[in-house]
Amino acid sequence: MKYQFIKQYRRCYPVGKMCQVLGVARSGYYRWLHRQPGRWERENMLIIEEIKQLYSHRHYRCYGSPRITALLRAKGYHCSRPRVARLMRANGLRSSIKPRYRVTTNSKHEEKVSPNLLNQDFNVSAANRVWVSDITYIWTAQGWTYLTIVMDLYNREIIGWSLSKSLESRSTSIKALLRALQKRGARNGLIFHSDRGVQYSCGDFRELLKRHCIRQSMSGKGNCYDNAVAESFFHTLKTEHVHQQNYQTR
Repeated sequence: MKYQFIKQYRRCYPVGKMCQVLGVARSGYYRWLHRQPGRWERENMLIIEEIKQLYSHRHYRCYGSPRITALLRAKGYHCSRPRVARLMRANGLRSSIKPRYRVTTNSKHEEKVSPNLLNQDFNVSAANRVWVSDITYIWTAQGWTYLTIVMDLYNREIIGWSLSKSLESRSTSIKALLRALQKRGARNGLIFHSDRGVQYSCGDFRELLKRHCIRQSMSGKGNCYDNAVAESFFHTLKTEHVHQQNYQTR
């Protein structure tokens, strides 16, 4: 590790001085520098080059060490995630920068809150039994835009959506649900699950659910795991697509 440090900073500080400070012989450093790399080191060099090659493609720049490790293993490399993470860190290979943050859920309201009928049971045996919904934000050159989705929990298909400039319920939750109803209709006993945001708890949205005999379910207060499937969809969408784009308009 000391020799590696000296090699890394040899253009910034005198080699002799660094050897003295670190308590190693200068001759030992030069022997190490000119030695033939061992099998492990050669493998590391190949792995680093492969990661750099992956990162040259925009699609993979958002991948962190777990997904990079999976790609490397698929290519035949025998490597662990900690090893890949260490090599990426040492070579300045990082996934995409964290995006701007914007709060979309306002749970501090006087509207009625529905019980959690789902209780984190995301395994559904048939279509049109449970729909889940969520709202996320996307930055554009013109400001924030808001994406609302309705997903059938059975096959994770997006069956309704809306893209809007505001967080008003008629532009977000209501519009997305109407699209889902137009595409699928509502079977008897259908559950609609979401967080406690005002877009889902307001009277207009509840009336729409009631009109179609849909039972409403809401996550526990501040518990993102209660709507984990929708959250996971947005994470993948943003990581692999949204954050790789520069949107000029809303």
